[in-house]
Amino acid sequence: MNHPEQLEIAEVPSTARIATLESLREHLQWAIELEHATLPPYLCALYSLEPSRNPDAVQVIAGVFVEEMIHLSLAANLLNAVGGQPRLDTPQMLPRHPRPLPHGDRSLELSLVPYGAEALEMFLRLEQPALPGAPAEGDNYETIGQFYDAIEEGLRHLCAEIGEREVFCGDPARQVTAGPFLHTGGQLAAITDLASALTALEEIVEQGEGTARGEVWDGDQDIFHPERDEVSHYYRFQELKLGRRYRRGDTPQSGPTGAAVAVDLAHVRPMRPNQRMADHPVGSPIRTAQEEFNRTYCGLLHLLDQAFNGSPKSLGAATGMMYALKAQAQGLMEMPDADGTTAGPTFEYVAPESRR
Repeated sequence: MNHPEQLEIAEVPSTARIATLESLREHLQWAIELEHATLPPYLCALYSLEPSRNPDAVQVIAGVFVEEMIHLSLAANLLNAVGGQPRLDTPQMLPRHPRPLPHGDRSLELSLVPYGAEALEMFLRLEQPALPGAPAEGDNYETIGQFYDAIEEGLRHLCAEIGEREVFCGDPARQVTAGPFLHTGGQLAAITDLASALTALEEIVEQGEGTARGEVWDGDQDIFHPERDEVSHYYRFQELKLGRRYRRGDTPQSGPTGAAVAVDLAHVRPMRPNQRMADHPVGSPIRTAQEEFNRTYCGLLHLLDQAFNGSPKSLGAATGMMYALKAQAQGLMEMPDADGTTAGPTFEYVAPESRR
């Protein structure tokens, strides 16, 4: 990504995919949907881990989840900044799993699976850094970084063509800042102009794939280990896969050479993958618990929708609801299902009139 101090507004060829404000707003809604799409798989892997036996893996996935929530919030701030309206409480946010990333490479599928080799490979593919010189891709993107590059190109093009004030025409009061993320590794700041927009895009991409493509670090301090720099999402998952931490001086080529990372796969709840409520009869204990989880999760989406549409304080209530979700998901994963597996959350949309 370009650094925020580099504010020259580059002309982009007229064939650029994002050439109108309407297209920019559409792509930023896709960005919200993209960031949200990562949440259910991360939560399933996280809640399948027994924390006392797998503290390293819990810290990695919990930290990534929180930063993905920040990325979702930054995408919503970006959309509000350019006069759009974020939409979160909609059926489009919760299609059936396995599912592709919204408008991404359809060969990458996201599944609801417990922690293990399958989950790690999915997360590594999801957070994979773009190759140096990879083109910006606003649709059918190969990597998340290339998608955000297309948004950056569109922003610069529109600022050059119609003026920064015309692009950043949103109500500043709709910006969500700090809130429950004040003490995390990420930065949730207001977006009001090109400089702050570029800073937000840089934050999203660097936390996912590293500070310059080919770097391990994301530029922040590790929230669980303040004495060390934070590793980007892709390389945090490499730490879990390879069983070692990165330390200063390590590179993608060297691999991690630091302390061992312990994972005890014997203490992972064996959740059956990609469940649906329809797998169990109405009124059965598993179906009832899954319905309750889905009502809670859709209530969370409703609070996020409110937070980004004029009621920023709803973000705190949404964060509080995460504790109820955790208890419900872990309760499901204690319920025996078929063939030695357990039940788990299904992340299906519940219409507002069907929620308590």
